[in-house]
Amino acid sequence: PPEGPRSKKKSRKHQRFMERRALLEQRGLLGRRLGSRATVAGPETHGMLAEMDGTTAPRCGKGPKPQQVVSPSLSPSASPDSVARHHSVLLSQGNGSSKGVRMSSPLLRPSKYVAIDCEMVGTGPQGRLSELARCSVVNYEGDVIYDKYVQPELPIVDYRTRWSGITKQHMKNAIPFKVAQAEILKILKDKIVVGHAIHNDFQALKYFHPKDRTRDTSRIPVLNQRAGLPSRASISLKSLARHLLHKKIQVGCRGHSSVEDAQTAMELYRLVEVQWETELACSLPPRPPSPATDPTADSNQYMDDQYWPTDLMASNL
Repeated sequence: PPEGPRSKKKSRKHQRFMERRALLEQRGLLGRRLGSRATVAGPETHGMLAEMDGTTAPRCGKGPKPQQVVSPSLSPSASPDSVARHHSVLLSQGNGSSKGVRMSSPLLRPSKYVAIDCEMVGTGPQGRLSELARCSVVNYEGDVIYDKYVQPELPIVDYRTRWSGITKQHMKNAIPFKVAQAEILKILKDKIVVGHAIHNDFQALKYFHPKDRTRDTSRIPVLNQRAGLPSRASISLKSLARHLLHKKIQVGCRGHSSVEDAQTAMELYRLVEVQWETELACSLPPRPPSPATDPTADSNQYMDDQYWPTDLMASNL
């Protein structure tokens, strides 16, 4: 029988679909995979990426296929860095199920990333207590968005200049710790925070950042593997920078630069961003929805005793 108008309309729609698909394949926006670089734990867990018009979302195990997400901002001429950002997943906002399927909506943007590094001085008996004296924060591109000297709450006993780079002169224009703390936590709120041995920085800030929004370059096995070092070893930032970035940091007798260290941590993270985010999407448990909060509340709530582990509280008494 002759085809009706509905059949012809369907045929034309299918033809347009096939033409668009061929164009996307020609431009390299379909059929892209992470390749053999991606490694996942277990034979039944596959970190496959479902292609969706140039943007991807990790899919693990045998969960349902992700819905199509179209990103108009990713063009065929996008840079590798742009592609990497679009491939990354905002894990904490995923609509994951108990079966381990993590969806990403929305996809990460550069504004969601910051890297931090802090320098500490010695206070208390014999200068054994570490307190914040400088904090630097950089964005995804490595541009400095915060860099201030901080006056510790206790008198400084040891400036630790050889490592911290802090001198008495720097403290003349330092701001009070509470002021710096409020400014920094406002920047870190709702961000993916990158750093090296970052737990030390959070401890100096008297703050705890959500684990699924923390990227510690001292604990990324794929970085060590790429450098040809033991995957589970804790490698220094200086060593990783030398092996992977071919640059020297933390040299000389003037101490470390917190800006340089934060920028280096971000560079290291970006080297393995796509692979690492894919593996994390398969390994981290789904994060429960955040409860409704007062929009006027700030990060000072993290200073309450209920947010501090009991062993850490005991050690600080």
